[in-house]
Amino acid sequence: MSYNIIIQNFEGKMGNKTINDSHIGDIGKHSGLYVPEPPFRPGEKNDFSHVYIPPAGASKRPEPTCKPFDITDLAYGLIRVLDDDNQAVGDWNINIEPNILIQGLKDMQLTRMFDDRMQLMHRVGKISFYMKCTGEEAISVAHNLAIEKDDMIFPSYRNQGMLISRGEKLLNMMCQCLSNVKDNCKGRQLPIMYSSKALNFFSISGNLTTQFSQAVGWAMAEARKKGKQLATTFIGDGSTAELDFHSALNFAATYNPPVILNIVNNQWAISSNQRIAGGERTTFAARGIGFGLPSLRVDGNDFLAVYAATKWAAERARSGHGATVIEYFTYRVAPHSTSDDPSAYRPADEEKHWPLGDPLERLKTHLIHIGEWSEQQHEALVEEYTIRIKKAYKEAESYGTLKSGDRPDVTTMFEDVFEEITPNLIRQRQELGL
Repeated sequence: MSYNIIIQNFEGKMGNKTINDSHIGDIGKHSGLYVPEPPFRPGEKNDFSHVYIPPAGASKRPEPTCKPFDITDLAYGLIRVLDDDNQAVGDWNINIEPNILIQGLKDMQLTRMFDDRMQLMHRVGKISFYMKCTGEEAISVAHNLAIEKDDMIFPSYRNQGMLISRGEKLLNMMCQCLSNVKDNCKGRQLPIMYSSKALNFFSISGNLTTQFSQAVGWAMAEARKKGKQLATTFIGDGSTAELDFHSALNFAATYNPPVILNIVNNQWAISSNQRIAGGERTTFAARGIGFGLPSLRVDGNDFLAVYAATKWAAERARSGHGATVIEYFTYRVAPHSTSDDPSAYRPADEEKHWPLGDPLERLKTHLIHIGEWSEQQHEALVEEYTIRIKKAYKEAESYGTLKSGDRPDVTTMFEDVFEEITPNLIRQRQELGL
């Protein structure tokens, strides 16, 4: 059997290739230990001309109840709805209502501006750490708008757009980053490790990939009690190398729980190119095929494509057909975190040449083309959000920052760990004179 797929060989060339059992090709002929290298290093120019991007609308949209092995081609292609002129085309254009698209644009804009503000606060020493999601906003926002508010989210650390799209107060998110007395995590989490029980947003974990197994377990419990909710979870491309990834897919394939397993391939896992995690040999979506799971590969910078793919996977899950693996092909524009300097491992202007563009600008242009938005409306929106963010931050700062203000009471370190405090914790609290 052979498939027409997109695969990148170790020389950095990308194209449509028909592959069979010998698909390893030049990689397999390399003698000795082979260590994947990024196609371009600092000082070089990466224009991504080696990356093959299929035409928008080329992928067929099957019924959500189809058999996984009937759609293996969708794990190797790229589901795109917006073409080069940002017009919606193809089977995956499900005619999303304009009000949803406008809400998506607003949520994406707010997410980006919130990120910029908190990054600035780190630079002036008000918070200790931050991670931006610039260029990846469509993945979180479109996905959230395509599922129900009662559905459970097991996020990664670049999914702040989901929390914002669910209506979380900016004040609460800012206080968590500042670790002040209003921090709902009580100073126990790194900044950006948000949590919201009220919004079904599970606590973000710094231990990579744990959320994949947790999401599958939660969905199994939901299926057992015949509930109607689904779970959705996110990891990066590098996290697919973790054992929790494979365990989650194995349980998802075996027990058929209502869960969406999302992989954000933004090309870089901290300083390691996605090739180190196996992205050189095949797509990340293709890993679901071996487990018998339907797998989609999606343009992560196309709001309409992300929304349509999520709707498809959600319908499949709710109809009792189980899990779906989705890979979002995107690019991490910002540094991995405020502790990272990407100029040390990739070309300085690489992000400017990403061929799939800016998700925010693409959606805005599409809405203008269909007569549902204007540049004047967008300018007014930016002005409104600028005032809103400044107001929220001024209040958040009044409760304390990294350099000033009160901290959560020390007695809270003994709370929220066990339902009933254990004898050893009681002794430790007494030793502190509390």
